Amino acid sequence: MQATAYTFVPETRSGSVLLDDGTPVDFDAAAFDAGGLRLLRPGQRVRIETEPVKGTEGAGDAGGAQPPRITLVTLQTF
Repeated sequence: MQATAYTFVPETRSGSVLLDDGTPVDFDAAAFDAGGLRLLRPGQRVRIETEPVKGTEGAGDAGGAQPPRITLVTLQTF
């Protein structure tokens, strides 16, 4: 899945991306480290891999589904 880097905190190696529909989704240091990057700048196109958040499958209309958990962030290559 593709997204756009929105925030990045080098000290914690965490941040957030914007999905193409504008939804912000946070990522942690483990997802950043899995991609092998050293730095991320806001506005860069990235490729992300996700997994569903446990306990939200089939949540129906109970307040809306939570965004997926990001497991990998790397630069989008063409």
